[in-house]
Amino acid sequence: MKRISSAAALIAGLLAAAPAWAAEEWGLPEEEVARFEAKVVDVLCELTGDCPGDCGAGNRQLGLVTDAGVLVLPVKNFTAFSGAAAELIDFCGKRVVADGLFTTNRDTKIFALQFVKEAPDGKWRRANRFLTKWAEANGFQAGGPEAKQWFRNDPQVKAVIGRDGVLGLGTEADKDYLEKQ
Repeated sequence: MKRISSAAALIAGLLAAAPAWAAEEWGLPEEEVARFEAKVVDVLCELTGDCPGDCGAGNRQLGLVTDAGVLVLPVKNFTAFSGAAAELIDFCGKRVVADGLFTTNRDTKIFALQFVKEAPDGKWRRANRFLTKWAEANGFQAGGPEAKQWFRNDPQVKAVIGRDGVLGLGTEADKDYLEKQ
């Protein structure tokens, strides 16, 4: 019995010493696994001084300002066409530890957020909350077909397409383009 207790204690110690989460490498160009502390900020506030107290209530892009004063613009990696606001809004104005990948896309360095926790000792969570939050806000099930293609079912996206057309040039431009095809 003493051996089992010693083995369990050793395993528990090793698990506690190991990092809880680590970014998953994808083999992308100039990929760099990164974990850093930063403050969660409203990007529009940082750039223009237009600063609502709640980081825009999740309706604005959120960023990470490092201790060196660098504004990092995180992108989302688990859900197509979604930003990182759903992952970071709970941390508005707070310091977090961000875990993910820096990579380069057409000479632009981007950070794909994979895990986040409140600094210094918060609980890690995977950056995969967007679909659940979107589905809940729009009356769909998170695993349902509407959520899987949320961008086709989103009322805001539909409103923009209705106003600006599929090409973003207006409905007349869409009509002219489609007639030529």
